[in-house]
Amino acid sequence: MPEQIEAIEEIIQAKKYDVVAISGDLSQRARAGEFQRAAAFIRDAKKVSRVITIPGNHDVKWWRAPLGIRDRANIYGNYRRFIDRNLEPVLHVPGATFVGLNTSHGVTWRTLTWNLRDISIIGDIHKHQLTEAKKIFEKAAPRDARVIVMHHNPVRGELSQRHGLKNTQKILGAFAEMGVDLVCCGHDHQESVHYIEHTRKGTVISTAGTISNRSRGGRPSSVNTIDIGLETIDVVTHVWSKEQRTFVQGPHKCFRRSEYVAPD
Repeated sequence: MPEQIEAIEEIIQAKKYDVVAISGDLSQRARAGEFQRAAAFIRDAKKVSRVITIPGNHDVKWWRAPLGIRDRANIYGNYRRFIDRNLEPVLHVPGATFVGLNTSHGVTWRTLTWNLRDISIIGDIHKHQLTEAKKIFEKAAPRDARVIVMHHNPVRGELSQRHGLKNTQKILGAFAEMGVDLVCCGHDHQESVHYIEHTRKGTVISTAGTISNRSRGGRPSSVNTIDIGLETIDVVTHVWSKEQRTFVQGPHKCFRRSEYVAPD
């Protein structure tokens, strides 16, 4: 969808966001040409914003190392060549620490299910990844918002009725323990915003829509913008308008860092 991508590029240049978080699926088939276009998008965004990106399942050539056969490094070849050699980047900006978690591991024994449709689709987070994320957050400034950027959705999609991530309750519990304020994810091809209320701390889950013709239910493409304040997190979904040929403001939800505030 070139027109929509160009519209997002114009919005980024105009708004100059502190951070542009790209939660994976920069490509459709992990081809070099697709990544080159994504690299140009990132290059221009970096002129006005800090950028953090992680791979999605479409960015992984899983067939080059299925079930651990052959070198697994091969599955990320084009992503590392054109986007970033680091699959789990960390970004510090005033007031927030962003930790990238790679949930896209290709086809592994851990992600196999009885459903053939799940092959290469299910996301996974290993214990050592959670341990490292916890260490990073513990070293961050005490008042920093703690943000996870990952690809697979940990909350069941409204239309898909599927979790993108394996062991979602366990992972969300781990996020609560490490005080995560916000998770930026994608994968489900349907935009959504959820608030997970834990016993210790609540976590906002911002699931981005897709900038393609593969959105669920024929919904228009969308992007989420997020304002993290000292006490609140505001999430606004911007929806593609064919008439205006740009993204226009849609649903808005505001959350306190510890409790929900009703949308306006």
